[in-house]
Amino acid sequence: MPSSNNKTIDIDERSSARMNFRTKPRIKQAIQRAASLAGVDDSVFTMNAAYQAAQETINAHERTELMPVDHAVFFTAIDNPPKPTEALRDAFAQRKRRVVSS
Repeated sequence: MPSSNNKTIDIDERSSARMNFRTKPRIKQAIQRAASLAGVDDSVFTMNAAYQAAQETINAHERTELMPVDHAVFFTAIDNPPKPTEALRDAFAQRKRRVVSS
């Protein structure tokens, strides 16, 4: 029962970049079997899986989800920021001395 879900097919670019990697025979066999079951070749299957994992990793690092209690605390702190501590003032002073441009 093919369940091909080619996530990369809609990307309107020429496939010109190459990726090569070595793997263990058992992993290769599993990928080939899964690709066959999905009705796609090894490259498409591997590229889709890697692309999906890449997108999920990027999304996880670019977005932060807060629980309701954390949401309230966060926005309270934004609306009523605490006064800077001595350690924070020292950190900003160190940065100003060390960083040439930003």
